[in-house]
Amino acid sequence: MFAFIVRRLLLLPVILIGVTLLIFLMTQLVGPSVRVSIYITNPNVFKGGQGTIQKLEHKYGLDKPIWVQYANWIDRLVHGNLGWSASARMPVAQALGKYLPATAELALYTIWPVVFLGIWMGFISGVHQDQWIDQVTRIIAITGWSLPIFVLGLVLLMVFYGLFGWFPPGRLSLWASQIVGSSSFHSYTGLRTIDAILNGNWRILLDALRHLVLPVLTLSYASWALILRIMRSSMLETLRQDYVTTARAKGLPEKVVLKKHAARNALIPVATISGLMVVGLLGGTVLTETIFDIHGLGRFAAQAAVQFDLPAILGFALFYGFIMVFANLIVDVSYGLIDPRVRFE
Repeated sequence: MFAFIVRRLLLLPVILIGVTLLIFLMTQLVGPSVRVSIYITNPNVFKGGQGTIQKLEHKYGLDKPIWVQYANWIDRLVHGNLGWSASARMPVAQALGKYLPATAELALYTIWPVVFLGIWMGFISGVHQDQWIDQVTRIIAITGWSLPIFVLGLVLLMVFYGLFGWFPPGRLSLWASQIVGSSSFHSYTGLRTIDAILNGNWRILLDALRHLVLPVLTLSYASWALILRIMRSSMLETLRQDYVTTARAKGLPEKVVLKKHAARNALIPVATISGLMVVGLLGGTVLTETIFDIHGLGRFAAQAAVQFDLPAILGFALFYGFIMVFANLIVDVSYGLIDPRVRFE
């Protein structure tokens, strides 16, 4: 296991370079006058007209061979310069830092109920195949997987906010936003719930949690249905394996057979899906963030795509690619922790 982790860590720089190279090659599909926006951090330089753009192209080496352009771009990435985002009206690195906390907070409160509830219900459904609890969970899973997320989000918003006024959209109420924006409140992480705890302000914490209920429920329902279906199928397949039959023939208690021999092996495909699900949540959920007025990465990426904001699109692609690489590493390592038969030599 240790040797495998070391090898994967040594390969990480190579993989990350491959990600940056692929993204950079995609930029070659547009002209130099568009690519020059990747290098600047002040939009006022464009006011000089075509002559200024030509000077910028020469300054940043866009008239040089492609490998020289790639080296210059990597050098700017290392120094945190991702260009200027016209859609966000700020540098791309600053925009990513601004919008990431909202998405990260949404992902933080979504992934735990999704994974643990989905695994538990999938386990129960697989063990009690074709019984009433299996039928109920299958109906819920099919409904959650089939129902469009924007329909579910709008229905929840209309009922619980429009009708009852319980769970409003956004991240905070107006009074809470004023407190968070004041000098008396210190923003340590950008995650409203975490910052409220660190500041000892329990009113802000409760208000932030109240605003998270509906978007978390919307995301959890669809994602939970997927985990449940995969865990159920994997559990059914595992229960038919010879080693499970052998364990039962040895007289082992049914709880030991199910939890120690069957459940651990059934978790392997679930671990893969869970890792990809976390990456998807961190990459932003456009529909959910739009419906519930959450200014996160998903909404930022959608606006950048609509306005063809090339620096923002590249910055988001780099962020998403990097977290995908690290997530795959964590998932691979988790295989050995879940299934003792898996050994990486």
